[in-house]
Parts: sequence; structure tokens; C-alpha cells
Amino acid sequence: MKASEFPDPFKTARTTDGVLQMTDHGESVHMVLRMDDLRACAKNWETFSSGTAIPGRIVVPSEEDIREVRQIPVETDPPVHAAFRKLLDVWFKRPLDKAYQEVLEKMIDELLDEVLQMDRLEVVSDFALKLQSHALTLLLNVPCEEATTWISWGTHVFRSEATSLDKDKSAVLDDYIARQIDQAIKTPGKDIYSQLLAAEVDGRKLTREEVHGISNLTFAGGRDTVINVITNTFAYLAENPQHLEQLHQSPRMAALAVEELVRYFAPLTHLGRISTKQTTVCEHAIQQDQKISLCWAAANRDESVFDHPDEVQLDRRQNPHVGFGFGHHKCLGATHARQVIRLMLTQLANKVKSIEILDYQENHEGLGDISRKVGFDELNVRLIRR
Repeated sequence: MKASEFPDPFKTARTTDGVLQMTDHGESVHMVLRMDDLRACAKNWETFSSGTAIPGRIVVPSEEDIREVRQIPVETDPPVHAAFRKLLDVWFKRPLDKAYQEVLEKMIDELLDEVLQMDRLEVVSDFALKLQSHALTLLLNVPCEEATTWISWGTHVFRSEATSLDKDKSAVLDDYIARQIDQAIKTPGKDIYSQLLAAEVDGRKLTREEVHGISNLTFAGGRDTVINVITNTFAYLAENPQHLEQLHQSPRMAALAVEELVRYFAPLTHLGRISTKQTTVCEHAIQQDQKISLCWAAANRDESVFDHPDEVQLDRRQNPHVGFGFGHHKCLGATHARQVIRLMLTQLANKVKSIEILDYQENHEGLGDISRKVGFDELNVRLIRR
């Protein structure tokens, strides 16, 4: 199997049953695998709730033992969710601004020039993590020097080499956010913490805990997901050089390519919901207070929705993927992520003639009895400049 191939481990269960059962944190979870079923569950927030569970429970694997702060807005339901979303959308849509994109493009350009000097590039730590971290300083409107601290955390703020979920590492993030909020209270500026502290939702100021919850989600939600897409894209273009050349010849195709790469790689496998009453999913009985998961990765390979779903088609036009979620909980950082990946693709195709994979170590996620390839722990390549 090629490094750039990401098999679909859900295919049999999706086509035969529509649901796959796994155990998470000691409780049974029904994974919803088909696109139509997933969309129906995602829209039905009255039955499948995000906001009634304790913080961390809807995430798979559960984070309820490593954090107490509620991530906002993902761990809320309407109408509360709508009020927070209205407030946050203004901030998180800033990547659509031309000036924002020009700064981001310069960041990517400088980082590519740096790594093109290397004989051997480890993509995860020396490119994807750096790019994600520097781009995040732009999104949060904080000094670019903050990226050095975030890079030191590694690719995930809750996970370490010793354990999949690390409470001590989670505390590092929470302590950091608390210090940033303290500083914003003392000396308000134009950063996200200061803006949130000054903002109102439903006619009242946000609480400190709410500001913390929004910040926690911003760091946790867009970290390893963006890093995986960037790294996986390098592997794909290395083994499919004709598509690198296609992007070079047709830079405008990058916007379509972003959607297809997110569909195929599905950086977030799934996210949970908690049933508020007895119900059924694909004829499976779901008890009150039982967890289901909306499996974005499985729905993105649904044969009834996508032609040749296991193939990457960079110019795919009919692409209703759910790689950024679906419904009112669609990813808050999707606009930022799209711009990062689009500009990275454009600049990479402009500067790099070919990519040679030297060696790699895959990263797999355990999901009950199956394993899903989500990316790489290491990907060493050689870049050939145009």
C-alpha cells in the first residue's frame, strides 16, 4: 500500500448495517456511518444533544477525565449555540479578508523557502506543526512569537507519547489560557481574549469560564486536524506528481482540491452526541443518555453520495463532504483551515517540482475492533525546487 493511500475501514459496516459499535470510556457508542443518517442525527439536536452532557463526554475518545471546561460553542445546543455562533462568526470569518490572506501567504512563503534549504524534511514537526502554529497567531491576533510556545506542545494539546489522553498536558493548555485571560483583563488589546472579554452575548458580558471554553476549543479543535491534512497532502502529492503539476498549471483549482483532500483524509474521524430519549438509529435501539457518534470519515466515503469515493479527484465538483462537520455545529475554524490549506497548495505547487518520500511512520486510531489511518507520526521527504 502506498503512503498516500488511506483505506476506508468502515465500508463493510456502512454498506451492511449503517452502524458500528465501539466502547469508549466504558460506555457503548453507536457510530453512525451513512451520510443521510448522519445528517438527520446532526440536525436533530433535540434528540441528540451536544450541551446536556458533562464537558468532554461528547468527544471520542472522551475527554471528561482531562478537562472540566465546556468547549464553546461545540458543547452547547440551540438557542444558546446560535447566540455564541453569531458572536464568534464575525471573528472566525476574518480569513476571508484580502489583507489577512496576504499575511498568511507571506508566512507560508517564508516557511517553504526555509524548508527548501533542507536535504531532508520531516513534514510533521518541521513544516505542518510550524505552519499551523504561526497561522494560529494570525487567527488569534497575537504576537507571532507565541507560536514557539505552541510548537513546544507538539501536535496535540491533550495527547502525548505515553498516553492517548494526558491530563497533565491538558493542564498546560488550561494554565496557558488562564494567563492570557489575566493579561487581557490587566491590559486589553486586539487579541481574541480581550475581544471576547469585551463582547456580549444575549445582552450580557461573557463570563471568564466562557472565554476560557472558547479559547480551549480554538486550540484543541484545529491543531492535529490541520497538521494531518497538511502532512497527508505532502504524501499524496509525492506519489501523484501529476496533480502537483496540475495545481501548478491551474492554481485556481486549489479551492476544489482543498475540499477533496478534506473529504478523503477526514481529519476528525467523528464527534459524539448524547441521546435525550429512547430512539433508534438504523433500526438499532438507542437508550436515553446513550452516546452515538457522527462518523464524518465514514460518511465521506459513502458510495451512494460520491462517485469513486476511495479515489482522490482534486477537481471533484459535486462534493457535499462533512469533513468540517454538518449542521449548526459545522466547524468554527473551517474558513481559516481552508485558507491555510489553499494557500499552502498554491505556494507548494509554485515552488516545488517534486516530492520524494524517504521514510515514514503511520499514525493509526483505534476504534473498537478496527483501526483507521489518520496520518503520520513522521514523514521524511526531499523537496525538489522548481
